[in-house]
Amino acid sequence: MEDGQSKIHLLEKVYYEGCPGCKIEKRKDTQEEIPWKTLISIWIIVLCNALPISSLFPFLYFMIRDFHIAEREEDVGYYAGFVGSAFMLGRALTSIFWGMLADRYGRKPIIIIGTIAVVIFNTMFGLSVNFWMAISARFLLGSLCGLLGPAKAYISEICREEHQAVGMSMITSAWGIGLIIGPALGGLLAQPAEKYPHIFSKESLFGRFPYLLPCLFISIFATIVTISAFWLPESLHMHKSKNTPGDESYEELEAASRKTCEESIGIEDKERGVNPEKSLYKNWPLISSIIVYCVFSLHDMAYTEIFSLWAVSPRKIGGLSYSSEAVGVILSITGFGMLINQLFLYPSFSRYLGPVMVTRICGVLAIPVLQSYPFIALLSGLSLSILLNSASAIKNCLSMCIITSTFILQNRAVEQHQRGAANGISMTFMSLFKAIGPACGGALLSWSETRQDVAFLPSTHMVFTLLNVVEIVGVLLTLKPFLVERKN
Repeated sequence: MEDGQSKIHLLEKVYYEGCPGCKIEKRKDTQEEIPWKTLISIWIIVLCNALPISSLFPFLYFMIRDFHIAEREEDVGYYAGFVGSAFMLGRALTSIFWGMLADRYGRKPIIIIGTIAVVIFNTMFGLSVNFWMAISARFLLGSLCGLLGPAKAYISEICREEHQAVGMSMITSAWGIGLIIGPALGGLLAQPAEKYPHIFSKESLFGRFPYLLPCLFISIFATIVTISAFWLPESLHMHKSKNTPGDESYEELEAASRKTCEESIGIEDKERGVNPEKSLYKNWPLISSIIVYCVFSLHDMAYTEIFSLWAVSPRKIGGLSYSSEAVGVILSITGFGMLINQLFLYPSFSRYLGPVMVTRICGVLAIPVLQSYPFIALLSGLSLSILLNSASAIKNCLSMCIITSTFILQNRAVEQHQRGAANGISMTFMSLFKAIGPACGGALLSWSETRQDVAFLPSTHMVFTLLNVVEIVGVLLTLKPFLVERKN
């Protein structure tokens, strides 16, 4: 027992000179405060990643219409779904690869590559002149922007365990705000020659490419973020020498102390919920949390696509006949509510209830909110605006609480040397589900808008009910014995 304690004591005290991971560990051991400066940097980087994902939704309907690929007005949502899915399909194919590179070469290089991809391919999307160019640009953007997984691993490594909820809230709040500000930018800046003819003429660059301005705005922001990311500290352990006489690497010390503790105290792998030497695919706390994450991600992506398309669709087919500017304003108000929730409310909820219970409760509460949308659409004027903004803010706040909780569960389920790959696996499967989301969401909305006179779930009642079916499946998966939380 004494030998085990001495090794644990040695593990806590030995830090390699010049190792960025050891520098982070030393700060965590000696300073209890939250690393706000680094968290804000990651917040901005994740925001840069999230903006291009959703900025197209307010103008995607009009972009597809301008491509003249849809034969009927009801078919626009069908083709829009494929453009929305292309990004997630690309990310699904490469996320594990980027995660493995992040485990080998560090989180920082992968983050920088991701922001560079935003600069190039988001601009290319704004210059699209046909349907296939738009799909190609989105696919390449998704394939080469693999920074979200490494960013989640990075947050879990720079924060002490008691600050994990705050750190992951920064990730999801940036992601959520990006999914809100992105559509706001898309709605306000798309088609500038039509909206602001006194500034942009139809013969200008932005008149010939009506959807370039919001994409270019985001790309300029991504350029600034790319430059600032070079000053981001690395968090991965990089020990140049492991064979110095009388010295051991951090990983060797960690493995030795773990083995000694388990032999002395009798802690078994089943009780700990994970064995770091096993394959990640056999780590049930990780896999179960990824499955729950994927189901809710499928729901959220389909909801995001459906909400924007539904809001701009004509009243005669069940929509709201909103302009892209109006949708942008609604999503901006929603974003402000999400920011307040993630920074000030969620950390307390997670600390007192735990991530599993927060996921379960928020999933249940989201069901009646979502089902109210078709009834809200029957209103008009101020009452419609107030209720729609309120429902949108509540729905998105609940969704962000769920996603944040699954992030915490995933990163607690593995050790550092597997964290990049674990987040890569998570991003791969989540991206596959999110690739299905827009395509299915657009197709379901188009189908539901043709069901105006049926007796059972007419018009958009059907599409919002189907969204709730997915939400219910996600809630059921949070119950025992399916969802397992690793206990440290």
